[in-house]
Amino acid sequence: MSPDRRRAVKAGEASTPRVEREGHVWRIRSLEAARQVLRAREATTQAGFTAEAIPQGYLDHHPILVSDGPQHDDQRRKVARFFAPKVVGDRYTDLMEECADRLLDEAEAAGGCVLDELALLYTVEVTAEVVGLTESSVPRMARRLESFFNQPPFDITRDDLGRTPRQWARAAVNGLVPVARFYLADVRPALRERRRQRRPDVISHLLDEGYSTTGVLVECVTYGTAGMVTTREFVVMAAWHLLRHDALRERYLVAGQEERLAILHEIIRLEPVVGHFYRRVHQPIEISDGEESWTIGEGDLVDVCVRPANADPEVVDEDPLDLCPGRSLPAGVNDYVLSFGDGAHKCPGQPLAVLESDVILRRLLARSPRIVAEPELGWDHLIEGYWLRGMRLALGEGDGPVRRRARRSPARWLAARRRPRA
Repeated sequence: MSPDRRRAVKAGEASTPRVEREGHVWRIRSLEAARQVLRAREATTQAGFTAEAIPQGYLDHHPILVSDGPQHDDQRRKVARFFAPKVVGDRYTDLMEECADRLLDEAEAAGGCVLDELALLYTVEVTAEVVGLTESSVPRMARRLESFFNQPPFDITRDDLGRTPRQWARAAVNGLVPVARFYLADVRPALRERRRQRRPDVISHLLDEGYSTTGVLVECVTYGTAGMVTTREFVVMAAWHLLRHDALRERYLVAGQEERLAILHEIIRLEPVVGHFYRRVHQPIEISDGEESWTIGEGDLVDVCVRPANADPEVVDEDPLDLCPGRSLPAGVNDYVLSFGDGAHKCPGQPLAVLESDVILRRLLARSPRIVAEPELGWDHLIEGYWLRGMRLALGEGDGPVRRRARRSPARWLAARRRPRA
């Protein structure tokens, strides 16, 4: 029997059939067919992340996460310089290392940490530097970003998202209040500084492009939440696997960077943080899987099911649910498969996310952490992905944290972030 190491298993989520139609909704679990859908750039538009519920025409620049066509291509081309692998390595490695060492030193002094809490502070601090949200307290900004996900559930396959009027009202309040707080506390002070003097970050780029204050705010929400939520969950998931897989952990600790990144790519192939990508079809498209083919009609909704596609036995070869870094894959298939998307909406932050995960995991594992409490696994409707909470680690001679780590004042956090780097 083939090994099954996947931990993020959602109850009731099917892995077959490979292509399935339910009314106007298509569920694609074949990697070949999924890539055809995601690359049909002229025939489909973004439908995930409640993109179709976002009002059109109010912004000069539609948010990059949900825009399509020439505008999206132009946005992607211009921000690429912030996320290119060489830029990420040269510009942000020192920041990542300093931040990771500081947080882990504090955790070790306390006897341990709750890893998702530490990973939250780490990923928000790194993301804030890239975006330009550097004029406010990281812990407080992290909590504000977390509050964006306090939303009632929804069903993306329904026109009304399956919400009652009361749920829509709650969604509006739970969305607008955190946005207002985020603007006043984090975005507005950053904008003031960038209007005085530009820096090599996303906010400065948006100002140069003529974005309005509202446009900058929307993009900061997009980059801030995307940079925080997915990398945070992956850091915890990767640590969970490495700490429970002795041979893989030992290999990771002695490997060079290229091999370590291959290990992380294999973990995220098995455990993609975002489990579904949705596309709305505007022109009929033909898809195929082996000798079978189908036509997806105009107006249909396509659900690309990432977890089964990433473990497609027709592509991933033997033992698709095992962890096998460096496994043989067909030409053109990345070793993380669809975990960062494909086509026009492939995640531009992939090099940043993987490098920052490697930096903190390498430093964490070098301190010989021990799991005191396993994480709780849950599911988020907005990103269609998992979350992990409460993974308690002991570090040094401690038996794990006995209380939540005391939060620094904003002044102390800003002082730490502005400390000169060697």
